[in-house]
Amino acid sequence: MSVQVEKLEKNMAKLTIELSAEQFEDAMKKAFNKSKNKFNIPGFRKGKAPRTMIEKMYGEGIFYEDAADEAINATCMEAMNESGLEIVSRPEVAVDQIGKDKPFIYTATVAVRPEVTLGEYKGIEVEKVDAAVKPEDVEAELKKVQEQNARLLTVEDRPVADGDQTVIDFEGFVDGKTFDGGKAADYPLTIGSHSFIDTFEEQLVGKNIGEECEINVTFPEEYHAAELAGKPATFKVTVKEIKVKELPELDDEFAGEVSEFDTLDEYKKDIEAKILERKQKEAASENENRVVDKVVAGASMEIPDRMVEGQIDNMVQDTARRMESQGLSMDLYMKYTGMTMEQMREQMKPQALKRIQTRLVLEEVVKAENLQVSDERLDEEIAKMAAAYQMEADKLKGYIDRKSVV
Repeated sequence: MSVQVEKLEKNMAKLTIELSAEQFEDAMKKAFNKSKNKFNIPGFRKGKAPRTMIEKMYGEGIFYEDAADEAINATCMEAMNESGLEIVSRPEVAVDQIGKDKPFIYTATVAVRPEVTLGEYKGIEVEKVDAAVKPEDVEAELKKVQEQNARLLTVEDRPVADGDQTVIDFEGFVDGKTFDGGKAADYPLTIGSHSFIDTFEEQLVGKNIGEECEINVTFPEEYHAAELAGKPATFKVTVKEIKVKELPELDDEFAGEVSEFDTLDEYKKDIEAKILERKQKEAASENENRVVDKVVAGASMEIPDRMVEGQIDNMVQDTARRMESQGLSMDLYMKYTGMTMEQMREQMKPQALKRIQTRLVLEEVVKAENLQVSDERLDEEIAKMAAAYQMEADKLKGYIDRKSVV
C-alpha cells in the first residue's frame, strides 16, 4: 500500500491510497465468499457456482462495490495513521480506479487539526461575577418551599379566578372541524400558567363549575403544527373542578415541619448559607468561562467545516440520547420544537464552533506550559464523571484519550 498526501485549503487534506492488484484480488475473494449464496446459477447448487461463472453471467464488476468496501475498511485507518497527519474528522472516500488486474486507488479527504496561534493568556482580567446573597434570594427559596407544602382546597361557591387549579373538558375546532390533539377530558389546567395558547386561560376566569363556554383564540404563527399556525380556533370548554392553594404560614412551626431547625430565623440562615455555596460555585465556573472566552477570542485558527460538522453530529447524538432517556423519540422532539434537522444543525453551529475553538486553545495552552496531570488526579476526575453519567469508571476510562487531558 502506498499513501500520498495532498494539502488542501482550510486545513483539509486528500490522501490518495493505492493498493496492488494482488491486494485488491484478496478483497474480491472476500467479497465473493460473503455474497456467493445470493446467486442462483443454472446447473449449480446455490452458493456453489464459481466466481468466473457469476461474473460471466452478471458482469465482471458484480463484486467491485463489495470488494471496494472490503479494501477500504481494511486499509483506510492504517493509511490515515501512516499519513502522519493529525486527522480530526471522518474520511470522505471516493474510488479513483477499480478493475481486474489493476491497482485499486481511492482517495480519503479529511480535516486536519488546525494550527493555533495563542494571543495573551496570562494575566487575563475579566469582570468578576457577584456571588453575594440578596434578601430576595432567600425569600424566593422560602416561597418555593412554601408552595411545595401548600394544600389544595376544593372550591364550590365561586367562579374561576386567576391562580386556580382547574379540571376541564375541552374540544377545539378550526374552520369548523376538529383537529389532532384538540380534545381532552379531565385536563388539569392552572389559570395564569400560560401553558395554553393566546388568551385561553384568561377567558376561563369568571366561569362556574358545570358551565359550558366557548373560548376563541388564535394559534401563534410559529406554532409547531404547521396546519394550525396562525389560524383562529374555537374551543368548547366545561369547567369540572376548581381548587385553590392554601399556603402555610411562614413561622417557627413551618420551619420545624420542613427542616431540622426549630425557628424560622435559623431556617433562613441555613437557606442563605446554601444559596451562598451554590452561587460561589456558579460564580467560580462563570469567572473561569469568561477568562477562557477571552483567551479564545485572542487566539487565531482556521477551523475546517468538516470538523464543525463532526462536532454537530456529536451534539445531535447527545440530544437524541437525552430525549430517549426521557421517553421521547427524536422525531417527536423535532415535531414539538417545530424544527427540521437542518434547522437544528444550523442552530447548533455557533456552539459547535465555540466548543472546538475552546478545546484547541486549551490544548495549546497545556502544550505551551507543559502542564501534566497525574494518574491519581485523572482517576479522581474519571470517578466523578462516571458517577455523573452512571457508568463504570473502567469503562469510561476506555473512552478517554490520555493525551487529551495532559
